[in-house]
Amino acid sequence: MTTTTAPSVLENCHTLVVKLGSSLLVHGVEERFDRGWFDTLTKDLVRLRARGTNVVVVSSGAVALGCLQMGFVRAELKLAQIQAAAAIGQIALAHEFRDMLRQHDITTAQVLLTLEDTEQRKRYLNARNTLESLLDMGIIPVVNENDTVATSEIRVGDNDRLAARVAQMISADCLLMLSDTEGLFTADPRSNPDATFLSCVREITPDIEAMAGIPGSQFGTGGMMTKIAAAKVAVASGCHMILASGAFEHPVKRVLDGARCTHFVSSASPIAKRKQWIAGSLKAQGRLHVDDGAASALRGGSSLLPVGVVSADGQFERGDAVLIVDSQGRELARGLAGYPVGEVHLICGLQSEAIEATLGYPGPDEIIHRDDLTLHDQNR
Repeated sequence: MTTTTAPSVLENCHTLVVKLGSSLLVHGVEERFDRGWFDTLTKDLVRLRARGTNVVVVSSGAVALGCLQMGFVRAELKLAQIQAAAAIGQIALAHEFRDMLRQHDITTAQVLLTLEDTEQRKRYLNARNTLESLLDMGIIPVVNENDTVATSEIRVGDNDRLAARVAQMISADCLLMLSDTEGLFTADPRSNPDATFLSCVREITPDIEAMAGIPGSQFGTGGMMTKIAAAKVAVASGCHMILASGAFEHPVKRVLDGARCTHFVSSASPIAKRKQWIAGSLKAQGRLHVDDGAASALRGGSSLLPVGVVSADGQFERGDAVLIVDSQGRELARGLAGYPVGEVHLICGLQSEAIEATLGYPGPDEIIHRDDLTLHDQNR
């Protein structure tokens, strides 16, 4: 993207993650599910899909809906009871998304993740492949923290952190965080009348982090601190983050129309950031030796197919970093392996069409996808 205002970022977004706070779904004196507001949100999502934007929703609200359905007071619950409330509310939340989007002939899918799923390499790759496959099929995935199997206390702002990790995982262009606050202030405006609103943050400095507030509603657990932490993850991965109020009808359209919000600016694209990370942050676990045809194709921007791999050495698993070496023994590139070394030995030199018959399952066509690969010349 060449423009950096919040509306233009959304307007030009190819892949968008929308994070919803619990207090947007369940609120009011009666502590009810706001189906009218929810209808306007889903219509916003439908418009985005119609324009060709891939949309992933990370939604809080399972615990809140479970408490609402059972008449629980969250503050009085122990961890196991909170997890039980999440199990009850998750069904209700999934049904609401399914029923609303089905009216517009859009299919939705439920994806339950924990933060550990975004940190352990194999689980990360499986989750990424699932989300990307759903998007390729035109489906809107709805992601939630899998509170029912979490082994530690359900923490403040888990879904804020999770939304940023999901945005990083799928190389999203933007994370739109809809909350009960309209953005970042220099101080808490509820207690400091001199607080100044910040519409744009180009660098998350210690001073910016010091502006974090505290949680402000019964069901919403994410304070400003976790939103800034989420912004750091998003921006570092090449993803813009927009923090805006969702407490109005058509909350996404409001941002597109120029409503006040805070835009955390990323200076590079997700793919560029990803390639920088591959080039400089990962230790290579093995080598792939390629023929001259594959080396030429890689220099032209292609993925690494098994037919061009002569041999492999080292001990690497799927998702590990490996070096790519040409026929003269020169290091040409590095990337993330799509197969473990044992399977590479079986398929190297084969056409991609032969992978399924050889391995017994239909794996990816390439040993390293071009988005997971960086040439040495690109890093000089």
